[in-house]
Amino acid sequence: MSELWRLSATELARRVRSREVSAREAAEDALKRLDAVNPRINAVIAHRPESVYEQADRIDSAIARGEDPGPLAGVLVTTKINVDQAGFATTNGTRLQENLVAEFNSPVVDNLVRAGAVLLGRTNSPTFALRWFTSNQIHGHTYNPRNRSLTPGGSSGGAAAAVTAGIGHIALGTDIGGSVRYPAYACGVHGIKPGIGRVPAFNASSPERPIGAQLMSSAGPIARTVDDLRLALIAMSAPDLRDPWWVPVPFDGPKVPLTAALCLRPGGMTIAKEVEDALLDAGRRLADAGWTVEQIDDTPLIRDAAEVQERMWLGDGYPALVEAVARDGDPGARAVVEGVRATVEAMPADALNRALVRRTTLTREWRRFLSRYPVLLLPVSGELPFPDDLDMQGNATFQRVWEAQLTMRALPTMGLPGLVVSTGMAGSVPVGVQIVAGHFREDLCLLAGKAIEERGAPVAPVDPAE
Repeated sequence: MSELWRLSATELARRVRSREVSAREAAEDALKRLDAVNPRINAVIAHRPESVYEQADRIDSAIARGEDPGPLAGVLVTTKINVDQAGFATTNGTRLQENLVAEFNSPVVDNLVRAGAVLLGRTNSPTFALRWFTSNQIHGHTYNPRNRSLTPGGSSGGAAAAVTAGIGHIALGTDIGGSVRYPAYACGVHGIKPGIGRVPAFNASSPERPIGAQLMSSAGPIARTVDDLRLALIAMSAPDLRDPWWVPVPFDGPKVPLTAALCLRPGGMTIAKEVEDALLDAGRRLADAGWTVEQIDDTPLIRDAAEVQERMWLGDGYPALVEAVARDGDPGARAVVEGVRATVEAMPADALNRALVRRTTLTREWRRFLSRYPVLLLPVSGELPFPDDLDMQGNATFQRVWEAQLTMRALPTMGLPGLVVSTGMAGSVPVGVQIVAGHFREDLCLLAGKAIEERGAPVAPVDPAE
């Protein structure tokens, strides 16, 4: 046994299934790595070693009996603090839920366990999962393992930081406005937001989610390889009756022409030179892999989609959010509610109804577009990963952050899958690209992502930067 935490999830599962190593050995190695590096980044905010060993021992016992342990046999997975894991608090980063202990796993956590995963620990998130930065008043501040001056992303910042630093092989995150995709980008790893209906969702500990979250938010994996994303996402996608939105669609869809569109400035957004260079490079990589890549001027109505997302996410229940943020007192969450206040207060009384109607039109247009171009390459953000806590430096910088995240905000409106692939480093700063495909075509995102990854990606895992 030597640094099993460095292995991909795919390779570790193969070794555990073939009994080259035991799940307990992998668990012991993972816990040592967590103890060694987590104090420097604060990615995992709760874990119970005795439970980790118990889970691993169950995997080893099943293998000894000749049973199939599942495709994730012995793979160490972290879970985010806004997803129910039985026996742990679903704090969502707020003091108001500090003692909200889940009695049951969410469907996606149950699916991971049934697939043979070993749950390693709980990862940090900003208060109410509101920011692209990760800190709160319960669990503290999470740091980017590659560069402490940069945000680790949010809201699944702890998840991405953990995977990047070798704490677990896969991290479970959630995404309604970039919360899986942006942390993967910021930390220099990969993350996929599946389309609505692919991965079942439900938190028994909490009230039913508002309709905007039901239609736009989804749970997805963050990992160091595209193959590991595929392995994890298939496992996460098993059916569960608790989510009425889940749809029984095969993971691999019909073959389509290998045609991709490349849009540098969707909606006329401003992008950094390094972002443009990464996109053009990704286009060349796809062409080298046999894809036809066509550069286009714009996408369908992406700013309209961003406005609808705002109305469905923030416009529905904003007064209650303001009240909860005031009670919690977190300055980062307060910066968000103040930063969007003027926009929300200008919304008409029937904003949600209008947004739902507009969403249908937008979804139709995007489906037509993606029938012509099965894959679309876009910026993840208009900028390289932000300096940490940039959104708290005043309204002007908040609006700068908000604008740079146009694609993060817009794409969930239509319930489309989106994959972020890390492609390289601009000095000490990660950079990557976003891949979008049609409904239930996560397989196409991963196919294109694999071709891009094979032609260069940052080394991972890494020892956290000082």
